[in-house]
Amino acid sequence: MSEDQQQIDTEKEMNLVGHLSELRNRLIVTAVFFIVFFIAGFIYVKDIYWFFVNDIDLELTAISPTEIIWIYFSMAGLVAIIGTIPVLAYEIWAFIKPGLTPHERKASLSYIPALFLLFILGLAFGYFIFIHLIMPFLLSLNDGMFNIMFTVDRYFKFLLRVTFPFALLFELPIIAMFLTSLGILTPDFMVKNRKYAYFVLIVVGVLITPPDFILQIVVAVPLIILYEISIQLSKIVYRKKLKKHEEFMQDES
Repeated sequence: MSEDQQQIDTEKEMNLVGHLSELRNRLIVTAVFFIVFFIAGFIYVKDIYWFFVNDIDLELTAISPTEIIWIYFSMAGLVAIIGTIPVLAYEIWAFIKPGLTPHERKASLSYIPALFLLFILGLAFGYFIFIHLIMPFLLSLNDGMFNIMFTVDRYFKFLLRVTFPFALLFELPIIAMFLTSLGILTPDFMVKNRKYAYFVLIVVGVLITPPDFILQIVVAVPLIILYEISIQLSKIVYRKKLKKHEEFMQDES
């Protein structure tokens, strides 16, 4: 092996080590923020708990000390996840920034606030569906037959199971725009695979709602609308990307 080839291999190895070191540091920063938000959530867990409980006309029961511990950790974890999302998004953006053009850097950085807001909107939408549609439907099935008792553990696990998928799915428009700006995704691909996307979204709607056809439609329709919005936003980004490319080629010629 020649000295030039050895030097090239050494530089590649050093670059790889440098990237891994940078990635580790950014993950550490994200973990530190997660811990800070977790501690904040732990401190205010009572206020968070009563915020959720005030919306239901039910008395929750804890049947073991571990359920009390679980509610503290789950509420603190919820705060930590929500608070860490913009931090994680920024660290990912900062990590890939060297490989982006100045225009792509500016455009993709603006996605971070939208990413956070859509996550919050998804949680709020899921919570609205849970409180005003799912819970009333389930309670109506009782029809006076049973004494209803909800444990803290079961209630909040069910609540999180319903709301979190909405929070993640509400990120679809931003993810579609970001991947389109990077050239990974195209609106044509989303259009061609629309039927498969619809199927997945309907399955998600079925999994997070009770076995009632009307409820499943109510949940599935907003998700399908979100996908269509994602397609339109992807088209806008794609057209701008093509326009920039054409301008660049004209300047070069």
